[in-house]
Amino acid sequence: MQVLQILKGKGDDGVVTVLPGSTVGQAADILASRRIGAVIVSPDGKTVAGIVSERDIVRELARHGAACLDMPVDDIMTRRIVGCARTDSIKDVLERMTEGRFRHMPVMEGDEMVGLISIGDAVKVRLAALKMEKDALTGMIMGN
Repeated sequence: MQVLQILKGKGDDGVVTVLPGSTVGQAADILASRRIGAVIVSPDGKTVAGIVSERDIVRELARHGAACLDMPVDDIMTRRIVGCARTDSIKDVLERMTEGRFRHMPVMEGDEMVGLISIGDAVKVRLAALKMEKDALTGMIMGN
């Protein structure tokens, strides 16, 4: 199974982004209102300058207290982004996320972001595939 299947299942809501220079508080508001775990920092909605996750915000709250909410996201975002392509296997993506200890990955086509997947998206699709395999094997054993 490929990343493409995840993107098809997610629909075309687009990727939630914030502009560079937005405050951490603005990013936190978006995360809370959208009930998502990360937001891409992008000047145009297509290029990835960085990513800010709930973890990043909690880490800064512990370091700086509520004052961090007025800081620009540029100061706390992860700049070294690991992306994937639509044709990458879900298994490979899950391995990269696990190794890198991150939960969100932009889907790239060249230098342009075409989607964003989470570890939850990948696990959901992988579990569905395993269930289909189990059902097929059970059907073969039972003679259905």
